[in-house]
Amino acid sequence: MRTPKILILVLFIASSGLLSAQEIDRAQLMQDFVYLASDDLKGRAVLSEGSKKAQQLIKERFKALGLTSQYEDYTQLFDFGKDKKVENAANIVGFIPGVESEKIIVVTAHYDHLGERDGKIYNGADDNASGTAALLAMAAYFSQNHPQHSMIFAALDAEERGLQGAKALVRDFPFPLEQVSLNVNMDMVSRNDKNEIYVSGTHHYPQLKSHLEAAAKKSTVKLMFGHDLPGSGHDDWTSASDHAAFHAEKIPFVYFGVEDHADYHKDSDTFEKVDQDFYYNVVKLILDAAIELDQNIN
Repeated sequence: MRTPKILILVLFIASSGLLSAQEIDRAQLMQDFVYLASDDLKGRAVLSEGSKKAQQLIKERFKALGLTSQYEDYTQLFDFGKDKKVENAANIVGFIPGVESEKIIVVTAHYDHLGERDGKIYNGADDNASGTAALLAMAAYFSQNHPQHSMIFAALDAEERGLQGAKALVRDFPFPLEQVSLNVNMDMVSRNDKNEIYVSGTHHYPQLKSHLEAAAKKSTVKLMFGHDLPGSGHDDWTSASDHAAFHAEKIPFVYFGVEDHADYHKDSDTFEKVDQDFYYNVVKLILDAAIELDQNIN
């Protein structure tokens, strides 16, 4: 862990009566976030020891929650690259069967980051320990409140190397892709000075917008739509993260993320910079959105 002060803060949160939402265990959420963003994981670069530690946390949590998987030990191994081939990168994939539909919602967040460079650890707190911890919290909720659709929770590797984990998952998906109704992707969801979180994708899939608006009414966080207009250059996030692999197969997606901040892809992207209240409320909003979508889409 980075410093004892963070652990003390997490314990304070757990004991101070702030667990106001039964559906999200705030203390567990923050504990996972702290660990994934800690120096002990050294930036979670592909194939690193820190990456393996992150994988182990995710697998242990999936197992404790009773999730099954179509992959042995929850692990989908894949290779990528030509000149400098990378072998045995790993997506960690859990499954919860639906109670009403054979269709599938795939919830994704990449757990890899940039690792160590020039003696500095790039912890990747916002990018994307935040999304990975949120994915675990959502898996915990739906393990106790079974969804209408089946749900796959995929912690993806090698996003920073060209969305390789998402591409591998789509390429070797354990069900016919026609069964996938939606991808919910989270990448950078813990920092915004304006109390805003963006959801991208409704330009392409406008049928999803009303359900997201219904979830937003319950939140103190402002849900902003956009960053998905074709031809808008860097402002278009359609291909910016793992949801792009699903969109390429014409699978609807919603991508939750904040706009770039000063610490993006820097060694200063650390847990201490996170507004924990904002992050917690964002995770609740994303969960509410997932519930609305699960209950209302085909």
